[in-house]
Amino acid sequence: MSQKTSKEQLLKKLYKQFSHCSDFPLETTGATRVVFGEGNPDAKLMIIGEAPGKQEDELGKPFVGRSGKLLTSILEQAGLTRYEIFITNVVKCRPPNNRKPKPHEVALYKKLILLQEIAIINPRVIVTLGATALEALLENGTKISKARGIVQHQNGLLIVPTYHPAYILRNPTKLNDFAQDIKFSKSLL
Repeated sequence: MSQKTSKEQLLKKLYKQFSHCSDFPLETTGATRVVFGEGNPDAKLMIIGEAPGKQEDELGKPFVGRSGKLLTSILEQAGLTRYEIFITNVVKCRPPNNRKPKPHEVALYKKLILLQEIAIINPRVIVTLGATALEALLENGTKISKARGIVQHQNGLLIVPTYHPAYILRNPTKLNDFAQDIKFSKSLL
C-alpha cells in the first residue's frame, strides 16, 4: 500500500466519524452537510480557511464559491493546481447566516478534525487564509495585519498567513499582496 493510499484511508476513517453537522454540539442551524478538506493527501502545501459558505455547503466542497474561484486563479498564476495541494477549513459546517465562527466552535473543530487532518497530510507549508485560521493555529493573539506574508514557525511547520479571498473580493487593492503570498508559499516547498 502506498503512502498516498494510506493517507486517503486515514482521512476517510477520520471523516466517517463526523458525517453530519448534527454530530457537532454547535449552533449549526442552516448547515446541510459537513464540508471536509479535499485535494492531494501527499500535498506539501495545505491551505486552511475559516468555514464553508453557502455554495460550499450546497456542494460539499471547500472553496467553490466566488472566493474559491479567486483562490484557484491565484494558485494557477503561481503554477499550482488544486489537485497538488490540500484545501480545508477550520470549521467544517457553515455557521448560521454565514457569521464568523465562535471561539468554542473553532476550538472544537480544530481538536476533533483539523489537527488530525494536518497530522495525516503532514504538509511542509500551511497557508492560513484570514484571521480565524491564523488564530486557530497560532493561538498567540497574532493579528493578520501584522503577520501577513511573514513565515510563522510552529511544531516544525512553516505557516504563511495571508488574507482570505473574501477579503480580497471586498478590497481588490490587496490582490497583489495575496498573489505574492501564494507565490512565496510555493517557493518554500
